Amino acid sequence: MSGRVLILGTGGTIAGVADSPSKNTGYRAAALSVEQLVAAVPALADYDLETRQVAQVDSKNMSYAIWTDLHREVVGGLKDGQLDGIVITHGTDTLEETAYFLARTLIAAKPVVLTAAMRPATALSADGPQNLLDAVRLATDPGAAGVRVCVHGQAFSGHAVRKRHPYAVNAFTSSREPSSTMEEGWYTTPAALPEPLHFEPDLPWAWVETVINGAGQDGRMVDALVAAGVQGLVVAATGNGTLSDPLLEAVRRAQKDGVEIVVVSRCAEGHIVGQPEHGLPVLGVTAAQARVELLLLIRWKQGLARFREAPG
Repeated sequence: MSGRVLILGTGGTIAGVADSPSKNTGYRAAALSVEQLVAAVPALADYDLETRQVAQVDSKNMSYAIWTDLHREVVGGLKDGQLDGIVITHGTDTLEETAYFLARTLIAAKPVVLTAAMRPATALSADGPQNLLDAVRLATDPGAAGVRVCVHGQAFSGHAVRKRHPYAVNAFTSSREPSSTMEEGWYTTPAALPEPLHFEPDLPWAWVETVINGAGQDGRMVDALVAAGVQGLVVAATGNGTLSDPLLEAVRRAQKDGVEIVVVSRCAEGHIVGQPEHGLPVLGVTAAQARVELLLLIRWKQGLARFREAPG
């Protein structure tokens, strides 16, 4: 055997089925089990694999509850001294968010590799089987320790991956460092992940929303969200972090009211360089990932407050 790997299934297009091999859209996602995905890749017989179905959903419906279950399964797998690594099959719609969530909450001394597919398993040229094989190969490489995303022949760091295209097979890219190329299992180690945040599964999830700057944008949406009790706001800024004057004023009011704020660029590629004049906190990730960051930050603060209030 080439290595021992735990594969956790969550559904997605990689497990999707269409009524015709020529259809790459209009399929039913999450139709196949993780065991069926493994059985469709004969080369995986060379590995000692354990499979578990954590969820069976189209990733547009990924939930906090599934994240919590997935986190628990991964933590257990990381503690298993017999495992070389862990693979997670996932849908592409929210892959960048789940990858970011895991990258920010896990101390992974072995590989945790998410993989997915842009075409259903029934397609003429399904990409899922090769992606799954590459992911398992990557999961057995101790040099790949940490959270990674392995798709279309490339490996990305979990905190920097982003979906750039709604249909193309090579739909993913990175917001920062260059990706690594898979060549029959070989790859170059990407940059190190940032220090993870502690994750407590039993704390409540906060209410965090995203506001986008654009022509004619004012602050009414921000004011309405604050009045309704929002706890965090991701502001997708134009260009290199710019905000309209009315929106900036509203965001500053929200910040004074205790709302957590973070600014990202709404541009499809790249990230904000330097510190914009407004001085608000900036992240070099996608708006979807920034929302995850605020969710985790608010949970961490809740946990810290609970610890300080505990007797003794």
